[in-house]
Amino acid sequence: MGQEKITLTTTELKKVLVIEKLVAHQVTVGEAAVSLGLSTRQVLRLKKAYMEEGAQGIVHKNRGRKPAHAIPNAVKENVAELYQTKYYGSNHCHFAELLQEHESLTLSVSSVRRILLAKGIKQSNQRRRGKVHQPRSRKPQAGMLWQIDASPYAWLEDRGPQLMLHGAIDDATGTVVGAVFRETETREGYFCVMQQAIQQYGIPLGLYSDRHTIFRSPNEKLTLEQELAGEKKPLSHFGKAMAELEITHIKAMTPQAKGRIERLWGTFQDRLVIELRLLGVGTLEEANEVLPKLIEKHNRRFAVKPKEAESAYRKLPKETNLDHVFTIREHRQIGPG
Repeated sequence: MGQEKITLTTTELKKVLVIEKLVAHQVTVGEAAVSLGLSTRQVLRLKKAYMEEGAQGIVHKNRGRKPAHAIPNAVKENVAELYQTKYYGSNHCHFAELLQEHESLTLSVSSVRRILLAKGIKQSNQRRRGKVHQPRSRKPQAGMLWQIDASPYAWLEDRGPQLMLHGAIDDATGTVVGAVFRETETREGYFCVMQQAIQQYGIPLGLYSDRHTIFRSPNEKLTLEQELAGEKKPLSHFGKAMAELEITHIKAMTPQAKGRIERLWGTFQDRLVIELRLLGVGTLEEANEVLPKLIEKHNRRFAVKPKEAESAYRKLPKETNLDHVFTIREHRQIGPG
């Protein structure tokens, strides 16, 4: 009966050569251990295996066998089907999280990626990265700066109308401090976000927004004569609320200036859409009902600790009524002028 031919890997061949020298008393156990990067106990175990089985004893015993921790084919099939049906559109990272949360199936992102690629399934929502801008460093303290904006999107896919998600994010931590859905971009939507955020976290020092007319008066630029006369810039209703709360309101010139919230919309368009689908949400009212829990889930996953533990938030004075602050107040003259 002919001897079975063994093909050794480079690592196994080195082990055989060193153990052969050990058996021939050409090297000591200690020298063999140093050469192979093993302990003396491991070297003695290899020597015993070589003495009993020859080079075959050096070969890894699991070679040719299916690993004990290999993912069963039935699980792979199930993962591929779920990705193409229930969780379509999710990225690999979010998909792995959803499998654990909803299917009690714990797989690493790399395992999920390998399963899908082996089935010829590409990630459904591969975003093209736009021009890369160097991100501005985060503020060191929570409450130093919020960024506020709104994003129109098919948040409910084909189950309901396109909605406008208004939101605000803390620059230092990435915490979404407030969010609300409305049919269109409205002052009331921004007022709602600010009110719920202040009630939960406190008053921030500053706020970054774009230059939408909701945030600025079209007549806010004063002439030199008006400035010299001591006239104050006319403020929008939103601007008046910020002034009353002593929040420094900065109106950004470019989208990159408020990059933190711009990136938030990308994350939400990847994840929030699928979360709303899984909950069967199909109306504006339902979307707003589940939104707080989804924001809480997002913050647990993505918010970070600020560089400095001390908070910059200011407490809301007891005498300040936010319902009054965030109400449109018109000054009217009663009677003859």
